[in-house]
Amino acid sequence: MNARSERQAEEMLELVGFRLGEEEFGVSIQDVREIIRMQEVTRVPHAPEFVEGVINLRGQVVPIVDLRKRLGMPSKERDRDTRIVIVELDGELVGFIVDAVTEVLRVPKDQTEPPPEMVVGVDQEYITAVGKLEDRLLILLDLHKVLSKEEQKEVKGISAQGELTLEAKIVERPKGEVGTSEKEALGQAKQKALRA
Repeated sequence: MNARSERQAEEMLELVGFRLGEEEFGVSIQDVREIIRMQEVTRVPHAPEFVEGVINLRGQVVPIVDLRKRLGMPSKERDRDTRIVIVELDGELVGFIVDAVTEVLRVPKDQTEPPPEMVVGVDQEYITAVGKLEDRLLILLDLHKVLSKEEQKEVKGISAQGELTLEAKIVERPKGEVGTSEKEALGQAKQKALRA
């Protein structure tokens, strides 16, 4: 074994594994900011079909993308295993809804292969590699490519629009029912509006 193949054998990919249907996917742990339970998502008018809406994550408005819809997979009813994987795309937080998060794993880089032309109906452009685990395959996704640059701009716009939607939602609540994080989101929305 030469020095290059020894380095590659030693290189490990640290991944967050998740399920969409029967398929298991993985994304680089470096891209994942956090994983949260499914929560109420506030719809935003005129959002693309795959964008569910926005959530308030500790005072920050985060757009939420249904990864099943984005990848052209059939819908599934959400259950107690459903999670939102929060990632940072070009400085903005975006949440991706997945059926379940399975594990954090380390896969030797030499146990991955370039993606075949077509994998489970998911466009090859989103796939970085296919990991060969002992008893299964793991499709490695690049969440930065799941949304095109144009769609990322749209999602950023939804984030700003979502702040106004959340502000309207807060105003509709009876007096005294505004939570601390909602107040923070409202303040941030007003600051962004002033800067625009």
